Amino acid sequence: MINTIEKTEGLIYLEDGTVLKGRGFGFKGTAVGELVFNTAMTGYQEILTDPSYKGQIINMTYPLIGNYGISEIDNESEKIHAFGLVVKDLCDTPSNSNSVMTIDKWLRDMEVPGVYGVDTRQITKKIRSKGTVKCVISTEGISISEAAGICDKAQLRGDWMKEVAVKEKTVLEPLADQLLPGSEGEPFDVAVIDFGVKGNILTCLRRRNCRLTVYPYGTPAANILASDPDGIFLTNGPGDPEEAVEAIEEVRNLIRLSEIPMFGICMGHQILAIALGGKTYKLKYGHRGGNHGVFDKNTKRSYITSQNHGYAVQYESIILKGMEITHLNLNDGTVEGMEHRDLPIFSVQFHPEASPGPNDTGYLFDKFTGMMKEDRENA
Repeated sequence: MINTIEKTEGLIYLEDGTVLKGRGFGFKGTAVGELVFNTAMTGYQEILTDPSYKGQIINMTYPLIGNYGISEIDNESEKIHAFGLVVKDLCDTPSNSNSVMTIDKWLRDMEVPGVYGVDTRQITKKIRSKGTVKCVISTEGISISEAAGICDKAQLRGDWMKEVAVKEKTVLEPLADQLLPGSEGEPFDVAVIDFGVKGNILTCLRRRNCRLTVYPYGTPAANILASDPDGIFLTNGPGDPEEAVEAIEEVRNLIRLSEIPMFGICMGHQILAIALGGKTYKLKYGHRGGNHGVFDKNTKRSYITSQNHGYAVQYESIILKGMEITHLNLNDGTVEGMEHRDLPIFSVQFHPEASPGPNDTGYLFDKFTGMMKEDRENA
């Protein structure tokens, strides 16, 4: 399966002293980050370009990566945000009509190191047992002692949202030639508060006739409300939600100053919870993949969802703050969704836009536009 990759040594060093040696691919360099695992069977391109993976090294549990190459249509942002990639078997002869390059070349171009030929199952079991760990990944022949020194000195950041969010206000028009049935008419003006948004979230909203104004991290609530939006959307993003101090304060102001429909996903869900007086906590090893079961208490149905988060909302902290829990994780019972008892506010921890993963919960975008439609009709 591997024909053209330059043979270099690949090294993985974990903060507990574990050393794994394999082969390097992609960029010849060294990176340090939080080692996490993802259980998706497809979608490595979307995963690597998801801004929520900023600062992390991804261990893919599916054994074969690269078999359908890299396309020009599957990115979730303009670049790879993950700091490194670990896989068992690497394919350098992709078979896909949309492929324009191999994953090896792509990682080289994006200056991201990768290691293959290691036991990814062993790594996953260690993370599940010990929790996410600090990790050094190198493809440039550094020694184990050098890797240990890099690991010891590195401090993992939790405030990546400021770095990955847009720097200037951006307006995106509805996708008029791709509107979903029933989405015709006057567009909804939606203020998108960016913490590191995935491209397909924006697409899902634009296909539902939403005109989006994407605001940088920390934009004052008064500036956002001055544009008189029909709805407010809080995006996904990387890092620790409790470090998003400015964002939490402005979301709190948005809730205090208006009763505009509000929808949050992933990081947006967590920041909303904190803004309302709730708490979040770090999961032992997080939820990352396209096969996570979630129970919707409103519809009494279970759905398979796409997820990528390392933190969760504390159940007890939010139910006393005017919120009802709407979704629960079927694996560990953690909070996956909530809605306000009195205000048009709701959020989910998982990713209804998928990319990659199932589209079972796309109805949540329809719920958001339905709330905006009702609000407009009652105005």
